[in-house]
Amino acid sequence: MSLWTAADAAAATGGRAQGDWTATGVSIDTRTIRPGDLFIALTDIRDGHDFVAQALDKGACAALVSRIPDGVPANAPLLIVPDVLPALEALGRAGRARTDAKIIAITGSVGKTSTKDMARAALAGQGRIHAAEASYNNHWGVPLTLARMPKGTDVAIIEIGMNHPGEIAPLSRMARPHVAMITTIAAAHLEAFGAIEGIAREKGAIFEGLLPMGTAVIPEDLSTTPILRDLADAAGALIVGFGEAGMARPVSIEPQGDALKIRARISGESVAFSLQTTGAHFVMNAIGVLAALNAAGADLKDAARRLGDWQPPKGRGAVETLGPIRLIDDAFNANPASLKAGLATLAGLQGGRRVAILGDMLELGADEIAMHRAVADDPSLGAVDLIHSAGPLMRHLHDALPASKRGEWRETAAELAAMAPDLVAPGDIVLVKGSKSSRVSAVVDALRKWGQIASPDHDDPRTKGRETRD
Repeated sequence: MSLWTAADAAAATGGRAQGDWTATGVSIDTRTIRPGDLFIALTDIRDGHDFVAQALDKGACAALVSRIPDGVPANAPLLIVPDVLPALEALGRAGRARTDAKIIAITGSVGKTSTKDMARAALAGQGRIHAAEASYNNHWGVPLTLARMPKGTDVAIIEIGMNHPGEIAPLSRMARPHVAMITTIAAAHLEAFGAIEGIAREKGAIFEGLLPMGTAVIPEDLSTTPILRDLADAAGALIVGFGEAGMARPVSIEPQGDALKIRARISGESVAFSLQTTGAHFVMNAIGVLAALNAAGADLKDAARRLGDWQPPKGRGAVETLGPIRLIDDAFNANPASLKAGLATLAGLQGGRRVAILGDMLELGADEIAMHRAVADDPSLGAVDLIHSAGPLMRHLHDALPASKRGEWRETAAELAAMAPDLVAPGDIVLVKGSKSSRVSAVVDALRKWGQIASPDHDDPRTKGRETRD
């Protein structure tokens, strides 16, 4: 399928195309590049120009560059522009302009990627769906997602994130969504914003990109909800609130093993659906997704039914059986709100001993020590038996815990991972959570290795060849 011809890409970017090529995809990474992709030579930690020759050798149809790199023939298939990132942005804007797709944009302090994936799962069967890969939500991820969007897309789901003030509005204006959803506002990236109200204002900037008569889907039960409402009003948006007091709200939530059965009311219509998770925080995001899809004109009941096919992605709260333990791998990121949700999930699971293994929550600003210490007062800890932790900030939680719940503490997650088999016991339910930079995912990796060895199905040379009877 043709995505960009040399002429189309040159017209979109104002660049000079060498050769008559056709791109069937767009890539920024030679490790995952496919034949037919247009390689974008972005400069980040490494200069993408250093990988152009490799990209072409792997079958890239051409490369978007600001110069002809060393080792690349002068007549190679290239799209030469003054600056690669602005050219990618122009390609993204052109990709957005040429489609009649309904665009749904999603942001929030917690749950952007899982909510985007929920929306994609719910829309399966309702036309040609395009969505951001992984967590492609920043200054290059959004234009890349738009540049990858086929002309014939029916619905596109764009994830928009931020680390600093002023980042969301230009990305939303680039995406020009029909519907913009905010999952929640929580203490994340406080170093850059100073207060949660600043985060709300930055997240609410997503409404600046809404098309006329667009819809703002906002969390209804927050202290910062009035800020979001004011920003949506200023953008001229139709507002749909979701939450206990929202137009989109839960009616009942019933646990069923490692799943939840939910009844909800979405803008006056009753729907029922299941989620393959025990995390109650996913319920509100699912209700927000249904409100957003309904606003975009999707078949609401079909979308609700297909939500049962969604599962939390790796590192974001999925519950799995790992040898003799059950693991909640939530090690991708953490802030006080998402940690509270993770602990509530752990507390709600039935079975053996409940164990939390926690890494530092980062970028919380001046109150970071108090925020870590305050976890000791979380009501869910009453149902948690043991808390292990790693990192200098988590030391403050460790010291604040009652002795009966105080497990191991180590300066680094690597040190904790090295003793992973001693942190848990058969029958345990284990939550692992922390900011990505805390590297607490190393504990997950160590537990997985131990779980394979400790699994009853693992071949043990001491018993191999023996007949086993129940």
